[in-house]
Amino acid sequence: MEYMVETKGLTKQYRGKEVVKDVDLKVPKACVYGFMGPNGAGKSTTLKMLLSLIQISAGQVTIGGMQVNRKNRIAILKETGSLIESPSYYGHLTGRENLEIVQTLKKVPGQEIDKVLKLVRMEEQQDKKVREYSLGMKQRLGLAEALLGNPSLLILDEPTNGLDPAGIQEIRELIRELPERMGMTVLVSSHLLGEMDQMADYVGIINHGQLIFQDKLEVLHEHSRGRLRLCALNQGAALKVLKREGISCSLNEGALELPKLEDGETACLIDRLAESGAGIYRVEEKQKSLEEIFLSLTGRRGSL
Repeated sequence: MEYMVETKGLTKQYRGKEVVKDVDLKVPKACVYGFMGPNGAGKSTTLKMLLSLIQISAGQVTIGGMQVNRKNRIAILKETGSLIESPSYYGHLTGRENLEIVQTLKKVPGQEIDKVLKLVRMEEQQDKKVREYSLGMKQRLGLAEALLGNPSLLILDEPTNGLDPAGIQEIRELIRELPERMGMTVLVSSHLLGEMDQMADYVGIINHGQLIFQDKLEVLHEHSRGRLRLCALNQGAALKVLKREGISCSLNEGALELPKLEDGETACLIDRLAESGAGIYRVEEKQKSLEEIFLSLTGRRGSL
């Protein structure tokens, strides 16, 4: 598999403390790669090292097949768009005027501005002063600036921070379209796990500076050990059958939860429960949510 971004042993130390430790990222080309972790896990620090915004303590970064060094850093970054932390802008200028400044700095054709304005759906707001923009519009302007020049790699750090649900949905849809429409690789960080579930192809999870999971999104979901949820009119009778069969269970919100069984085993168990007079009126398969999987991987049980 070809990777757009690959790191080996990427490490950052501050005052002798490792805030990012031996991270080996592998971001495939033309995909959305979700970089997840709780606040303070090392996401932003890692992205800043990829962009040469802070110095690497150890390890190496390869982007587009080229190992980043002092000689080729500028050439590689010309093929990279980014939005880190919050968008930069001149509030007294219009959206279009801000884009013209970036277009001049990037030395890209003027027609690129119309292209990115359409892409982020802000044609109607381009002549409005940016200080009058909503937070969501400022985020879109930052994305438009990052997209100027049609970069092969787009790095976004928490791009939906502070947005309302409608704004989150708009940014999510835009990011989801970029690999197919423009052949772009998008590396996007977030602590909002539901976003990644709807947007990413691949995910990496960082916790306390260490990469603890990296693979396709569906592989992450395979870490979800499904459970059977049984609703019974006579729970006492049901519990006797389960105990006799040696099946552990727990009571959760008025229903019995037990480990997932093979289809044949489930069918036999339901027959025995019916014979016992348990009165089973609902059988469900319950999967862990992405957040529950994340918590089981990181060992965190509090708020993200």
